[in-house]
Amino acid sequence: MSKVRVRFAPSPTGYVHVGNARTALFNWLFVRNQGGAFVLRIEDTDAERSRPEYERQLLQDLRWFGLDWDEGPDVGGPHGPYRQSERNAIYMEYVEKLIATGGAYHCFCTAEQLEAERQEELKAGRQPRYSGRCRKLTAEEVSRRKSTGEVAAIRLKIVESSFFWNDRVHGPTTISSDVIGDPVIVRSEGLPAYNFAVVVDDHLMEITHVIRGDDHISNTPRQIAVYRALGWEPPEFAHLSTILGPDRTRLSKRHGATSMESFREMGILPEALRNYLALLGWSPADGKTEILSPQELTRQFSLDHITKSPAVFDTDKLNWLNRHYMKECEPRRLAELAAPVFQAAGRIAAEPGPEILAWIELVLGAVLKNISLLSELPKATEVIFDFDAKQAVATPEFQELLAAPGAITVLKAFIPKVLAESTLTYERFREITKSVQKETGLKGKDLYHPIRMAVTATGSGPELEKLIPVYEAGAKLPLLQHVKSVSERLTEFAQAAGL
Repeated sequence: MSKVRVRFAPSPTGYVHVGNARTALFNWLFVRNQGGAFVLRIEDTDAERSRPEYERQLLQDLRWFGLDWDEGPDVGGPHGPYRQSERNAIYMEYVEKLIATGGAYHCFCTAEQLEAERQEELKAGRQPRYSGRCRKLTAEEVSRRKSTGEVAAIRLKIVESSFFWNDRVHGPTTISSDVIGDPVIVRSEGLPAYNFAVVVDDHLMEITHVIRGDDHISNTPRQIAVYRALGWEPPEFAHLSTILGPDRTRLSKRHGATSMESFREMGILPEALRNYLALLGWSPADGKTEILSPQELTRQFSLDHITKSPAVFDTDKLNWLNRHYMKECEPRRLAELAAPVFQAAGRIAAEPGPEILAWIELVLGAVLKNISLLSELPKATEVIFDFDAKQAVATPEFQELLAAPGAITVLKAFIPKVLAESTLTYERFREITKSVQKETGLKGKDLYHPIRMAVTATGSGPELEKLIPVYEAGAKLPLLQHVKSVSERLTEFAQAAGL
C-alpha cells in the first residue's frame, strides 16, 4: 500500500476561516495518524483576488494553530512548485495531451451564446448544461478560427453516463453526467479551470486522500472525469459536513468571529481552538470525551468517526474549552500571550521584560478564573489599574458602607497600621486584619467588607490574597498606567472619606 498523502490547498484571497481551519486540521490529524505526508499547496490562479499578504497571513495562522507540513511553498519538496500560478506550463502539457487524444476540444461559444442556452434549458425545466455545439469542429476549422483571432476555451469531452465514488463520509455516491455537461478545463483567457488544475496537481503530488468540505461534492464528478480522461486513478474522497451558526444557517461573519485572526485577537488559545474544531463533525471512539490533547487527537483520529450531519458552532463551548486550556497553560507562556492585550490597552510598556512578565503572571493568577478570553483582561483588571478613591466614595454603595455600624471603626484601626509598614506582604496584611478583629470585636463581612472597599474601591472581585502581591509588585514597575500600592490606595481613600 502506498504511503498516505493529503493536501490542504487554500486560496490566498482572504483570511483563513473556521471551515478552512477544520479542513486543514482533519487532513493533518489523519495523515499524522497514518504516518504519511501533509502537503500545503497554494491555489492562487485567481490573479485578481490573490494577494501575497493573504498567503503570508495564511502561513502564520496555520503555524499559530499548531499545524506543520512536509511539503509546501516555504519548505519545498519533490513535487513543486507548490503555487498553482507557477505550474501553468505543467497544466498546458496535459491539456495538449487531451486535445491530441480527442478527450478535449476547443469551444468558441461566446458568453452571450452560453447564457442564451442556459435560459432555454431553464425555461424547459431542465438542469442547464452545455449543448456540445463545438464538439464536432474539425482541426482545420479550429485552426482557421484561431488564426482570425477568435478566442476559445477548452472543454473536456464527457463520455460517461454517471460518476460513482465511495465517499469516506457520505458512503456510495453517484451523480449523473447530465448535470455537468462538458466542463471547461481552460478558460478563454488561457488560465486552467479549478477542476482541471486540481486534478493534475493531486495526481502529480501523489495525493491518496482528498479531505475537503461538502461544498466540493458537485466538483467531484468533474474531477473524476478528468482523472479518467488522463488514464489516472482517482484518490479517495471524504467530504466534511457544513459548519452552521446557532440559527442553523451556514456559519458566516454575522454569527461573530469566524477567521483564525479574529479568534487569535480574542485571546483564544490555539490548543483550545484545535480541540474544539476537531469535535465539529468528528468524535473520539468513546463518543463523549471532550478534552483531548494534540497527541490524543492524533492517536484517535479516524475518517470512520466523521459524521454526515452539519455541525453547529457553539461559542459557549469554545469559551469553556479556552478556560480549561488557560488554566492548564504554563504561566510564563500565558503571560507572553497576554502581554499584547495589555499593550493594546495601554496598560504596560511596549516591550515587556522578564519583570513585567513575572508581574503579569501574578495578575493572571488573580483574575484568570473570572475570564474566558484573554481579550477580557482589560475589563477584568480594572480593579488593579483603575483606582479612584474620590469617585468610589461618592457612590451610593460606599456611602452605605461608611454609614454602616462599625465600618468607620474598622477603617480607623486598620489604615494607620498598614501605613506604618515599610513593606507589605499578604501574610503581614492578614496579621494586621486579625489584630483589628481583636481590637474591634468585629468579624466576617463587618470586618472584611470595609477593608476590601478601601483597598480596591469595589465591593467584590478577586481575592485580596492575590491582589495584595499584585499591587505591591506593580507599584514598583515602570508601567504606562501607574499601579498603586496598598498604602497609596489607603491614603487616598482616607482623604476622600474624611477619615
